[in-house]
Amino acid sequence: MDKTTAIKHIPYAAQWIEDDDIQAVADVLKSDYLTTGPKIAEFEQDFAQYVGAKYAVAISSGTAALHAACFAAGIKEGDEVVTTPMTFAASANCILYCGGKPVFADIDPRTYNIDPKEIEKHITEKTRAIIPVHFTGQPCDMDAIKDIAKSHNLIVIEDAAHALGATYKNKMIGTISDMTCFSFHPVKHITTGEGGMVTTNDEALYKRLIQFRNHGITRDRTLLMHDEGPWYYEQQFLGYNYRMTDIQAALGISQLKKIDRFLSRRREIVATYNKAFANIDEVITPYQTDEARPAWHLYILQLKLDGLRATRKEIYTALQQKGIGVNVHYIPVYYHPYYKQLGYNKGLCPNAEKLYERIITIPLYPKMSDEDVEYVIDAVKEVTYKRIKEVLTE
Repeated sequence: MDKTTAIKHIPYAAQWIEDDDIQAVADVLKSDYLTTGPKIAEFEQDFAQYVGAKYAVAISSGTAALHAACFAAGIKEGDEVVTTPMTFAASANCILYCGGKPVFADIDPRTYNIDPKEIEKHITEKTRAIIPVHFTGQPCDMDAIKDIAKSHNLIVIEDAAHALGATYKNKMIGTISDMTCFSFHPVKHITTGEGGMVTTNDEALYKRLIQFRNHGITRDRTLLMHDEGPWYYEQQFLGYNYRMTDIQAALGISQLKKIDRFLSRRREIVATYNKAFANIDEVITPYQTDEARPAWHLYILQLKLDGLRATRKEIYTALQQKGIGVNVHYIPVYYHPYYKQLGYNKGLCPNAEKLYERIITIPLYPKMSDEDVEYVIDAVKEVTYKRIKEVLTE
């Protein structure tokens, strides 16, 4: 490569903010409300209608949404919650926040999602909930997971941070389980800067979520233990300030109007990638089940390292040198030093550990141009066609 030539840079993900999004935020800045005002309720209503849930609760982040869901589910000290190690740490941290113990079940090596058979192996008398993660936006085997939950009287909290707009057996993700958590971080399908949402069809859970995000405080006259007058409110349990602002909600309302366009573009890019990489022996493209329609938050290539005669680090570095913002999703949660301090060790989930050693995430976001997509394809092909050593030394 000519080192005097400017290298194109394509991140692995990026938000897409347009003029109408900016105007929506500006309108709120000129209004009487900046924090918890009318835009929160509007965003919640729009979101619930989009996914088909009865209730939606706007939260300050996807992590806070998971924490709120665990609290609403009654997770407490000594309780066990089964989840996957192939996820961002928040999917397990939320259990710890409530005093529970994360129990990691291995993944299906085809879908990379938590394997229901492995969940069953980890159920004990202390198990209270299951947190399946729709990794990369491909829905988990929810029928099997719900059957396990029903037989053991467990709560199911879906981590759908990757899966806004995905469907499982023609059902929208967000309507299937007790609660479903979404994220609006800038790399996700829509963004509010930071932000999240919990959907549910259960009124009791909905009311508990609403109260939890507001310090555990309620003004609902029907819930008060004592009532001194119209000004009176009560903190009934230890909640958190997990409120979303009207500024964020306005952006969310505007972004949600574009979700179908964003999803369509993601799926178009994935189809192009799949076709381009289908005949490259050195990589494995993502597997897609017949019963689900993924939302494609991430596009992950599994590397056949023996055929490449290179390490994942070398391939990662070579692609970075070509301006490709590659990433790795994810380091198994229990590999992190904090979890090691808690007593977790390697060897818990062999399928997840093997996958981690071989995966690399390449760019996927709606704002990518066709030229960007072709640039990524060409770079991946050049690196994987056994030219790794040459590319690194160019």
